[in-house]
Amino acid sequence: MNIFTSMDVSASALKAQRIRLNTVSSNLANVETTSTPEGGPYKKKSVYFQAKPMPFKQELNVSIKGVEVIKILEDNTEPKKIYDPSHPDAAEDGYLQMPNISVLKEMMDMSSATRAYEANTTVIKSAKRMALKALEIGR
Repeated sequence: MNIFTSMDVSASALKAQRIRLNTVSSNLANVETTSTPEGGPYKKKSVYFQAKPMPFKQELNVSIKGVEVIKILEDNTEPKKIYDPSHPDAAEDGYLQMPNISVLKEMMDMSSATRAYEANTTVIKSAKRMALKALEIGR
């Protein structure tokens, strides 16, 4: 495996983690959204990854894998019901349907995605330093 392949793998992971961070941010921004254009409260979204083959010269006959987002699914669990008859979106019985989003879980997911993003950034920086050192040796 060459230095550029490791950069490609980390770049694919950076892209996937960026999508994950955007999804978590959307979930957090809509934690109080009781009405959407589709009707009903906002539905939590989750990102799913899978390994993807990377283009690689068959130098080593090894399949190198990166990361890709395969789907972003909405959570179909029942929304939380809160009694608030004064809210404009409350039903006739006074109950309001709220998104089923745990702020704590979303913050943990955001922290995990941030750490993964930072780790892949470190890999790219290290590969860049190695490439520069290799060029210095060749002088």
